[in-house]
Amino acid sequence: MAPLKTAHRRAGRTTHRLTVLIIAIVAGIGVLPGAATAVPAPPQSLNAADQALLAGVRLAGLWEMPAGQMAAEKGQSAVVREIGAEIAKQHEELDRLTVEAANKLGAAIPSEPTAEQKGWLLEMQNASGARFDQIFVTRLRVAHGAIFPVIGAVRAATRNATVRKLADDANKFVLAHMEMLERTNLVRWEQLPPAVLPASGNDTLLAKAGANTGPGVGVSTTVIWLVFLAALATGGAATWKMMRRN
Repeated sequence: MAPLKTAHRRAGRTTHRLTVLIIAIVAGIGVLPGAATAVPAPPQSLNAADQALLAGVRLAGLWEMPAGQMAAEKGQSAVVREIGAEIAKQHEELDRLTVEAANKLGAAIPSEPTAEQKGWLLEMQNASGARFDQIFVTRLRVAHGAIFPVIGAVRAATRNATVRKLADDANKFVLAHMEMLERTNLVRWEQLPPAVLPASGNDTLLAKAGANTGPGVGVSTTVIWLVFLAALATGGAATWKMMRRN
């Protein structure tokens, strides 16, 4: 009986050692470089205003980066060339931050400019000299002025920390770009689109843009885009009139 019990004990110890060895091997594989696979976080529930900010900032970068590069290469004045290069560089950084935020939130964002923005780029490609400088400054100044209040409205009311941080970053970049463009002395102040402000006690579009009340409640994406696109359309008409006068 004694030899049989001893054999059973040895077999048990051997089995235990094999189990420990297998566990150690599996654990080791799990920490090998490149062996672990990250599981993407599920998309977070975003308010329509939050989503609109992500998309709007991304769209701005998608056309303003090539616009800035174009200005750096073909701007007539040295200041336009310098500002174009700097705006392109800074939009590259802002675009990186936007993509990181979207990936973190599991949010879909545009991958190319809108048809209207592509038209602006084509307009710049076909212009030269002083006319190019004027178009570049006018288009970008109007576009920055259009998204500026949207950033503020979302920043004031968002419940999402990632969106709030992106709004802070975007606000700094957009303000800096407006100041750069204004230093060219080519901004025609009297022809800029008027500010769109909510009337006292009235539920206007901009007031709704600030009503970021949480997932599934409050403003629709359509309302947010109406604020943004209405300002861009007004600015586009103003730019067209300015160009005709020249």
